[in-house]
Amino acid sequence: MSDVLPVKPVKNSFGRAMLAVAWSFLGIRKKSGFEEDLARVSPLHVLLVGLLSGLLFVIGLIVLVNWVVAK
Repeated sequence: MSDVLPVKPVKNSFGRAMLAVAWSFLGIRKKSGFEEDLARVSPLHVLLVGLLSGLLFVIGLIVLVNWVVAK
């Protein structure tokens, strides 16, 4: 018998990264949820989702400003 604990497989790490980044944009998060994200989310996924979310946010602001100025 071995003393190795079974490792829980990480499921849908990219989806969890999307939720973690969304919570980060809002600036609110429970400590337990944050710690769970640290354990289950890949840093690469967080980086990719963060960059894409930031890019979409900036593009959305540019479109909004152009729409308001055009009126």
